[in-house]
Amino acid sequence: MTLLENWRETAYSAEKSQQESAKFWNDYFLLEQGIYEQILEAPGDVVTGTVKELADKYQVDVMMMTGFLDGINDSLKEKNPIEEMTEDTVVNLGYDPEKLYWHMVEAKAQWLYELPQWDGLLTPERRKELYRDQKNSGTVRKGKKIGRNDPCPCGSGKKYKKCCGRNAQDL
Repeated sequence: MTLLENWRETAYSAEKSQQESAKFWNDYFLLEQGIYEQILEAPGDVVTGTVKELADKYQVDVMMMTGFLDGINDSLKEKNPIEEMTEDTVVNLGYDPEKLYWHMVEAKAQWLYELPQWDGLLTPERRKELYRDQKNSGTVRKGKKIGRNDPCPCGSGKKYKKCCGRNAQDL
């Protein structure tokens, strides 16, 4: 079983009670926040090393580091081979700040996208813009409904019901 499979089995196990699951995720989120605080403080540094070395560096176990790598992978400039990763796999944490912020908002990880370390990476205006863009990305907007007696949108000058809407009831 790969590290990622082991992580997912542990993290999403149906055998855990609700209390055990809540404790697991609370512990994970605290560790994750600590790692992000360190990574965001040194934005120009691309951290690299084996999974084991990074786990030691950030003082977490390999399982938690695997979960972290799984979560950050879509925000990296160069993705890591997380599917076949072992403790000795060399990985990098070279993230794209805007993608990372966007994904944190998408995950509703307020404890991460409100970290003070973001002040040195993205302006408040840019963060607000990224937040708004992410929230709007899942919003479905319907166009204005065309009434039967409205002018046809094709520009013919006829009423919709006499032009493009003629066969609309057949659809």
